[in-house]
Amino acid sequence: MSDCIEVMADALAALARGELHQPLRMVVRPPAAEELLALMPAHRDGDRRAWGVKAVTVSPGNAARGLDVHQGAVLLLDGQSGRLRAVVDGSAITAVRTAAVSAVATRVLARSDADTLAILGAGGQARSHLEALAVVRPFRRARVWSRTPAHAAVLAAESTAPFPVEAVATPQEALNGASVVVTATAAVTPILERAWLESGAHVNAVGACLPSARELDTATVAGAALYVDRRESALHESGDYLLAAAEAGFGPEHIRGELGEVLIGAAPGRAGADELTVFESLGLSVEDLAAAQFVVERAGETGAGTAVPF
Repeated sequence: MSDCIEVMADALAALARGELHQPLRMVVRPPAAEELLALMPAHRDGDRRAWGVKAVTVSPGNAARGLDVHQGAVLLLDGQSGRLRAVVDGSAITAVRTAAVSAVATRVLARSDADTLAILGAGGQARSHLEALAVVRPFRRARVWSRTPAHAAVLAAESTAPFPVEAVATPQEALNGASVVVTATAAVTPILERAWLESGAHVNAVGACLPSARELDTATVAGAALYVDRRESALHESGDYLLAAAEAGFGPEHIRGELGEVLIGAAPGRAGADELTVFESLGLSVEDLAAAQFVVERAGETGAGTAVPF
């Protein structure tokens, strides 16, 4: 995880400098299905030239099956010949790189004295975020809430975080005193309200990735310094942004910057200790490409993986 955090920081900075390219993902969602398929291509230029594409399914029913909601694969292709170099498990890539990006956002946007973590949701992303955020902040405690209380209890009991993790009964209880917040649920209507947040909190909004779904109420988005992974993605895909913008009447100017722009100094970060900051994470194909490249390079160094002749 600590390695992936640095890989994600480098990738987002490279994206902001124009060294990586990605179009909007294509989402296939049949009218009668609750599942969807997303295709996410990306290209890297320069010395590490490569193509990557993630084909990922989102299946809400997987939670009851004991499976990750995200399933699929990342294909890594040679940047010049286009030959297939590797197939990497998309579920593992998504789990690790998403939390690693939130850790990057927390490192650059959260208050330096942040010591209490709240996580809304208790699935795979909640577990990954507990691991990732512990790398960038010395939290004293964490509270976890889930709409399925048993899931929060299991997560708290099984946590290996270097601080106590407590399962609580309500979002308000989780957010009490929290200086860093993660929303990682399958909610389509808000599960977080502005009135519940502490002054100066930082929120990583991870769960809502469709224009019709949201985790944050309008007051939170309208009252925050809003950061995104990619403006184009937020303006087309983020229900947290789009629904709040329609209700509150703001436009793209409300987005203070992309995370990569903050990393390279092209956009300002937190303006003060009392400011509310929100990072809207939709997940980018350049993150999958960078993660896959790192995994393949590390596999070559350690002899991991399986070579398959074509």
